[in-house]
Amino acid sequence: MVDGVERRLAEASGLETDRPLLGRTSTAERVADILRDRIAEGYFPPGSRLSEESIGGALGVSRNTLREAFRLLTHERLLVHELNRGVFVRMVTVEDLIDIYRVRGLVECATVRGLGEPPYRVDAIEAAVAAGETAARERSWQDLATANIRFHQAIVSLAGSPRTDELMRGVLAELRLVFHVMADPRRFHAPYLTRNRQILESLKAGDPGEAERLLAAYLEDSRLQLSAAYAQKMSSD
Repeated sequence: MVDGVERRLAEASGLETDRPLLGRTSTAERVADILRDRIAEGYFPPGSRLSEESIGGALGVSRNTLREAFRLLTHERLLVHELNRGVFVRMVTVEDLIDIYRVRGLVECATVRGLGEPPYRVDAIEAAVAAGETAARERSWQDLATANIRFHQAIVSLAGSPRTDELMRGVLAELRLVFHVMADPRRFHAPYLTRNRQILESLKAGDPGEAERLLAAYLEDSRLQLSAAYAQKMSSD
């Protein structure tokens, strides 16, 4: 019998509405895509158990397909399998967080450094900045967090590399596990809105050197602030 809490988690996540996305190709990769998005959006918070029966029923996929999707997400460090207990959304450690920022610095700064001659296609970056500013005005802090993540995804997309895009999608999804544990997303996103705008304006002006300098400082300040707060949070729980 499916645990009531697990069933409610699956229902609240809106998985049944995602069933049409599977179409005729109910592959483990597509199931993993859907679950990754739901985890990143906070529908399945860190530490929650993922029920095969409730999720498989909501999506209309076989147990083997779902288990393969779980395996893929475990490889991406979003899930963890605990013997005789099941599959859980992973709790990120402070060491993980520091490593996430190490990867972000390498990938995001290298992307900007490797840009060719301007002009650059910054439409997605500009849209993310505008969305963040709108969310801040409306005091919609979760939307602000999402806009900030999209800003960094759009930065990396300038490289025109599907593999780098996929890498960053996983890295940023893992980072969102950290934010789901923190109580006040405004504190960690609102102060960076102005800096997002500055990076955007540097790219629009055709100055990737200045954009990289601003981005590197941004990531270092963010790492220091978030890792200190997260370490305090984890030690107090």
